[in-house]
Amino acid sequence: MPQRPKLGQNLLVSPTAQTAIADALGDVSRRTVVEIGPGRGAITAILAVRARRLVAIELDRNFAAGLREQFANWLSVEILEQNVLAADFAALRGAEEEKLLIVGNLPYYITSDILLRLFRFHASIERAVVMVQREVAVRIAAQPGTSDYGVLSATTQMYARVESLLTLPPEAFSPPPQVHSTVLRLTMAPRFHHLQVAPDEFLAFLRTCFAQKRKMLSRNLRNAGHDAPAIAAALQACGISPQARAEGVDLTRMACLFRSLR
Repeated sequence: MPQRPKLGQNLLVSPTAQTAIADALGDVSRRTVVEIGPGRGAITAILAVRARRLVAIELDRNFAAGLREQFANWLSVEILEQNVLAADFAALRGAEEEKLLIVGNLPYYITSDILLRLFRFHASIERAVVMVQREVAVRIAAQPGTSDYGVLSATTQMYARVESLLTLPPEAFSPPPQVHSTVLRLTMAPRFHHLQVAPDEFLAFLRTCFAQKRKMLSRNLRNAGHDAPAIAAALQACGISPQARAEGVDLTRMACLFRSLR
């Protein structure tokens, strides 16, 4: 019997899309590629003949066993049976100077967690080509001043440049999900140094600002314990309207607000 996807995974079965995703990584002939959730190994097979080294991280025991059998004679391919949320991407990079290239069809229910894991290891990663639910992709790429802009948008754009490459219908997958999926390319380009903010503290601040997205930014800051006069002064200093919501404030002004309230 054919293997059935588990753990909420919808396997990409469109050959055209599989090739397009592999192509989006660029020339990998001298690079290490890490694939997240390879499933039955369709994209793995494409990358195995292209990459200098390929590491596939698969949580499903049956899929991992099938991949080990399929690529048993490939010295350049390594199958890791583990949760990607526990993966040490810095260790996968090894002692080489070249940064990792990441590719993966991310399970919808842990997309944000996986992205945060990649961002944690941004210093070891050059770019990632990932497939996510279309609605999530819209939020990731959203710009300030739009209703889709939120903490996921801001966090992603603090770490990476975002490109939307293609959108796929449900029938490109097995089993077909009830949503469309979008392939994004994230090129790591962290902005913390430029904006003069500490990563962990600033990201916590962003979560505070977006805690109740439809409320005014000043209200969220007051709820977090900041004094009203200090908030008013900081908003004025950073050119932010007292009635602004977090979704309307770009990262430059948000970083200014963060520094002003410290």
